[in-house]
Amino acid sequence: IQLPVLWALFQSVSSTPAPKTGSFFWLQLGSPDPYFVLPILAALFTFISSWMSTASMGKDQPGFAKAMPYIFPFIILFSALAVSSALSLYWVATNAFQVVQTFFLQNPFKARAEEKAKELAELERKKAIKKTLRKAHKRRK
Repeated sequence: IQLPVLWALFQSVSSTPAPKTGSFFWLQLGSPDPYFVLPILAALFTFISSWMSTASMGKDQPGFAKAMPYIFPFIILFSALAVSSALSLYWVATNAFQVVQTFFLQNPFKARAEEKAKELAELERKKAIKKTLRKAHKRRK
């Protein structure tokens, strides 16, 4: 869904004089970030949001889903280096919002704790079964 938004934003920045010459802090919105702050932030927030999304899924993930948090930020980084600062600013803002949203809606830390508790409960259940079977076996003798 973001691709049409990015394309529209790119077209509006490159064809409209106001955003092309506009500025935001140190940025000229129509040209790439000269200090590489936004591309690095965009890659960082992309990594965090991807990691949080895949971490909340648990261990049952396909291979590509495990690699996505490490590959996708590089794609965003190199793309953000080449496009105007307005697009990089959009990536930073949306990915920062996504990090906050993912934390509150799919808290991966809580999901991992629940998964560990479930594994521990299953281990305890298996121990109890083994112990009961050993006692029953001793009683037969």
